[in-house]
Amino acid sequence: MASQAYDVVLAGGGVMGCATAYYLLKYDTSLRVAVIEQDPSYEFNSTVLSDGNTRIQFNVKENIQMSQYGLEVLETFADEMAVGERRPDPAFRRQGNLFTCADEESARNLQAGLALQRTLGCQVEWLSPEAIAERFPLYDPDRLAGGTFGPQDGTMDPQAVLVGYRDKAVEMGAEFIEGRVGEILCRGERVMGVQLDSGERLAAPYVANTAGAWAADLARTAGVKIPVIPVRRQVFVFEAAVAPQESYPLTVFPSGLYLIQEHGPIFMAGKSMDDDPVGYDFNWDRSTFEARIWPELVEYAPAFDRLKLVRGWSGLYAVNTFDGNAILGEWPGLPGLMLANGFSGHGFQQCHAVGRYLAELILERPLSLDLGIFSPDRILENRPVFEGKGRLV
Repeated sequence: MASQAYDVVLAGGGVMGCATAYYLLKYDTSLRVAVIEQDPSYEFNSTVLSDGNTRIQFNVKENIQMSQYGLEVLETFADEMAVGERRPDPAFRRQGNLFTCADEESARNLQAGLALQRTLGCQVEWLSPEAIAERFPLYDPDRLAGGTFGPQDGTMDPQAVLVGYRDKAVEMGAEFIEGRVGEILCRGERVMGVQLDSGERLAAPYVANTAGAWAADLARTAGVKIPVIPVRRQVFVFEAAVAPQESYPLTVFPSGLYLIQEHGPIFMAGKSMDDDPVGYDFNWDRSTFEARIWPELVEYAPAFDRLKLVRGWSGLYAVNTFDGNAILGEWPGLPGLMLANGFSGHGFQQCHAVGRYLAELILERPLSLDLGIFSPDRILENRPVFEGKGRLV
């Protein structure tokens, strides 16, 4: 079957692929860009199945800077991504993020991150247990040693962001193709394009692996092994017996359990667990909530001893087992293979900076933000970049 020729093929049409397509065409409208997506309904897309949170509370400078850029983009997102009369509104709610701790060692870790965040101009503050109890009286201060609160952080509609990037990229000239990339094609030590499961071949000097939780499977077709696995994460929505007057932030408790207030007495909760199944599993079960999430939640917020589980779902984290941070850039020894993988649960909020960065690398433009710390080289050279305790949720 004859090949179609493109300048860049994006193997995965989720938020990373669509954001990258947008920035490529923003920089050069003459480019031929193809975005390949196996599930255009996005039923199993990790972005759509996420809680849609974004935050500046990280311990690695570049992670903070990516979030700062993302917050800038959100300010004008609806206008910038407008297509005709359609304006994709992310509905960003700045209810804040609260990261709590239970002991002095964890408090020092949080405060170290706080110091770095402040040097970069972030609005983050330290709250004592008493201050937490005063602002958020549902929480038991005796279980906490303090926490950091970022009022700029918040949640939004992740599908609006994804579809906004996709529709704008298509309007600018990207070709959105339904299909599955079965193989990355190489000749010698150079990427040549991709072959779809249908047998169709797309020639391109650059292929970006933006396949999310399926990234490692795709990389292997080019002889590349990346430390990324698909891990199931469950999210539970419940209605509490109390309707707090206060607006509650996304709260991460010392155990790693997180809680998000949707509105009134409606909350979401979840937790990354060591025994979360690896694989493409989208089932969820209420027994996990009843036996593990709920008892832990009541320890930190006793008023949640009575509630009604409303619904739940599962999505996939693309977990980087090496160090939990993104793998970004060109794979060493295989020119043309670009990676944007292994975000370990914080990819959605970093899509804006990552899309811009990949586009700048491909087009050899000056870098708006140097993200070389996340280069794939570090995997081969055993130079992990750890974010710090208690940050990945």
